[in-house]
Amino acid sequence: MASPRSLVTGATGYIGGRLVPQLLEAGHTVRVLVRDERKARSHDWSDRVEIAVGDASDDADVRAAMEDVDVLYYLLHSIGTGGDFGATEREMAQRFADEAKRAGVRRIVYLGGMVPDDEELSEHLSSRGEVGDVLLASGVPATVLQAGVVIGSGSASFEMLRYLTERLPAMITPKWVNTRIQPIAVRDVLHYLVGSADMPPDVSRRFDIGGPEVLTYLDLMQRFAAISGLPKRRVVKVPLLTPGLSSHWIGFVTPVPSSLARPLVESLRNTVVAGDTDIKDHVPDPPGGLIDFDRSVELALTRIQDLDVPTSWSSATTAGAPGEGLPTDPDWAGGSLYRDERTREVDARPERLWSVIEGIGGRNGWYSWPLGWRLRGALDRLVGGPGLRRGRRDPHHFAVGDAVDFWCVEETDGTSFVRLRAEMVLPGIAWLELRAGSVDGGTTLQQRTLFAPKGLLGHVYWWAVRPLHGVVFGSMHRNIAQAAEAMND
Repeated sequence: MASPRSLVTGATGYIGGRLVPQLLEAGHTVRVLVRDERKARSHDWSDRVEIAVGDASDDADVRAAMEDVDVLYYLLHSIGTGGDFGATEREMAQRFADEAKRAGVRRIVYLGGMVPDDEELSEHLSSRGEVGDVLLASGVPATVLQAGVVIGSGSASFEMLRYLTERLPAMITPKWVNTRIQPIAVRDVLHYLVGSADMPPDVSRRFDIGGPEVLTYLDLMQRFAAISGLPKRRVVKVPLLTPGLSSHWIGFVTPVPSSLARPLVESLRNTVVAGDTDIKDHVPDPPGGLIDFDRSVELALTRIQDLDVPTSWSSATTAGAPGEGLPTDPDWAGGSLYRDERTREVDARPERLWSVIEGIGGRNGWYSWPLGWRLRGALDRLVGGPGLRRGRRDPHHFAVGDAVDFWCVEETDGTSFVRLRAEMVLPGIAWLELRAGSVDGGTTLQQRTLFAPKGLLGHVYWWAVRPLHGVVFGSMHRNIAQAAEAMND
C-alpha cells in the first residue's frame, strides 16, 4: 500500500510541530498548511515536507492544500483569541469538512478535549465538542480524539501547573482544584494521532484518550512538587475565586497570559475522565504501555533542563498580536512609521557579536535598565499581555515564531539578523531589529526600533515614551557591543 499523504494543519503549533516528524517516521508523505512559510522553515523537518502557504479562512487556499490528500489532521483552534471564538471555530471546521469531502479525503483526525455528558460545559470544551460534531457530520470518516490535560514540556497546561507549584509554596485556590481529571503524556497523544490514520473506513466516532491515572488538580500540584524536590504545598480552598479572577491570578504568577488562562481555568471545573477505552481496539497502546503522570513530568522536566523543547504553546501567536504590516513590505500602507535607529562599530568579530544578539531576552535579559524592563513586563501582565515570563524556548538560538519574553521572532537569517515583533499590549505595532554587520573589514551593530501607531492613542504613546528610548535602547545598543568586545579578553 502506498504511503498516505497527510495534511497537517496547525503544523507550527504545539502538537502539530511534534506530530509532523512522527508521521514522517511512520512513512507518511506530509503536507503542511501554514500562513507563514518562514515559521515552517524554522523547523528541522521543513525540507522533508510539502509546504502549502495559505489561510485557513480562505476557501481557495484550503481547497488547494487538500488536493490529493488521504488523511487530514485538523489541529486548528482559536482558544484565547477573545470574542466569539466558538463561532470562529465552527465556521473554520465546516470549511475544512466541506473541502475534505470534495477532495475525497479518506479520513479526518481531530484532537479535542473530553466532553462530559452530564455537566454544564465551559465555552472552551463546548466549542471543542461542536468542532467534533462538524467533522463527524462531514461525510468523511473521522476520528475525534478527546484528551484530558496534556502533560509535556512546553504545553500551556504543563507550564501553568509548573509555575503555580514552583512559585507558590502556599496558595488560596478555588474549588476546581478538587475536579477529577485524567492527564495524558504528550508522547501518548502523538501515538494515538499517528495510529488513527489507519482506522478502517467504517469507524467514524469519538474516542476518549487519557493516561493510566485519575487525579485531582491538587494531586497534580502536590506530586509535581514531590518530583521537583519541593516541600508539600499548603492549599486553602475557597468558593469565591471566579474563573475571571483565577485567570488574572494565573496570568500574574505564570507565563500563561490571562486570555489563554481563562478558558483553561473554566475547563477545569469539568470532570475530564475517559468514559471508554475503545481506542485500544484500533490503536494498541505504545510499547511499554501508557506513561503515568510522574513519569510524564520527569520527561518534561528533563527536556526543559536539556534545552530540548521542540515546540511550545508560546510559539503560537498571542491573542491580539499584530500579524500584518511588515515595515519592509513594499506595499506596506500603515500610515505613520516612527523610527529609532542606531549604528556603532564593534571591536569584535561579527559571529561573536551575533552570539550576544542571539542570546538576548530570557535569563540573559536585555542589556539595559533591568528594573525598567521588569516594570514594563509587569504593566503588560496587568492589562492581559504576556509580560516577560514567557522567557525563551531555546536561550541560544532564534527560530521564527519563537517567543522572546514579550516579543516574537518574526524573521531571522540565523547568522546576522533578527526582527522581533512586540506581542505586548500596545496601541500600535512595534518591531525591534538587530544586525551584526560587516563593513570594510570591521563589525557594526545596527539596531532599529519601529512603531506603527493605531489611532491618536498610538501617536500619544510614542511621544510619551520617546524620552526613555535613550535610556532603554541606547544603553542596550551600547551594552550589547561591550558584551561582544569583552569576549575578546
